[in-house]
Amino acid sequence: MNIGSFSVTHRDGNARCGTLVTAHGTIRTPIFMPVGTVGSVKAIAPEDLYTLGAEIILGNTYHLYLRPKDTLIRECGGLHPFIAWDRPILTDSGGFQVFSLQSLRTIDDDGVTFRSHLDGSKHRFTPESVIDIQRNLNSDIMMVLDECVEYGADYHYTQASVQRTTAWAKKARSAYPKGEAHNLLFGIVQGGFYQELRKQSAYDICSIDFDGIAIGGLSVGESKQEMYDFLEYTAEFLPHEKPRYLMGVGTPRDIITGISMGVDMFDCVLPTRNARNGTLYTSQGKINIRRKEYEKDMTPLDSECPCYTCRTFTKAYLRHLTVAKEILAFRLHSLHNLTYFLSLIRDARQAIVEQRFQEFKKHIELLFDT
Repeated sequence: MNIGSFSVTHRDGNARCGTLVTAHGTIRTPIFMPVGTVGSVKAIAPEDLYTLGAEIILGNTYHLYLRPKDTLIRECGGLHPFIAWDRPILTDSGGFQVFSLQSLRTIDDDGVTFRSHLDGSKHRFTPESVIDIQRNLNSDIMMVLDECVEYGADYHYTQASVQRTTAWAKKARSAYPKGEAHNLLFGIVQGGFYQELRKQSAYDICSIDFDGIAIGGLSVGESKQEMYDFLEYTAEFLPHEKPRYLMGVGTPRDIITGISMGVDMFDCVLPTRNARNGTLYTSQGKINIRRKEYEKDMTPLDSECPCYTCRTFTKAYLRHLTVAKEILAFRLHSLHNLTYFLSLIRDARQAIVEQRFQEFKKHIELLFDT
């Protein structure tokens, strides 16, 4: 199959399984992508990711551009050899990071000027320069520069933002014509929390010949129900023949809900971020290992989990490490949470194949009410 080929193999309602071919391997969808913002999934080595069955990871253009610099990574052969990972990588455009730095950036129709959060130095991203940076990284899937508006933005600003995002998407596609090389390019649908603008953005972005379509601008402060409503509404306008990616949204319930609406790809920092806070996901639901009830609990964290953490250690020991702020806690908790999320996505695929996805979805909803 050609690089960029996407095919749906199974359906159960709107939920679907498929395959996406990239230069560094074929991804099975639905898929969850562990986040390696600066080229490292926090507390986790590439060998761990292989063992856990991760098929693709995510890197961040903004952070890698600032440090160690995309040009240095290019000189080192690209991001894959630089981080010792030979499976697919998706890099986001850095747009969300730039636009979250409200006091440090200025937006215009040609791009965004910002100051580094590291040292205050001045930089500029344009639709074209973000493509150049990601080409230097040589990621398998590149994202266009977009504007993610904050929750509560008024209609007129959001409308102007949608027009700007579309114009930037067209410039990005022109800067990297389809089929030029092996890097795939995804467009991003925005539109805030206005149905008319979501529909317009979907129409505009989908009219450009991208390899996949992402849904952006969700989980930015709205209620869960608003997020689900706008996700479902937006997904209706996306092409069935291309992969759909929900950006930065990823509780277990969010993932399963997204799959039920036809989304194929997910990423979130939640598994490793929550791991560092002692919040762990298990077959019995979510727990906080800091709680005193686990002080003398000599049972495994999750008797149904095959990960190293659950096979080897007790809740009492994990609580001790957490309370003592030992670095080992970050690693053991992250190993477990990533195992849970990657197992969740594999179980979801199997449920779709076996035509029992709705039953599986209800089970996850009962375990996690958020």
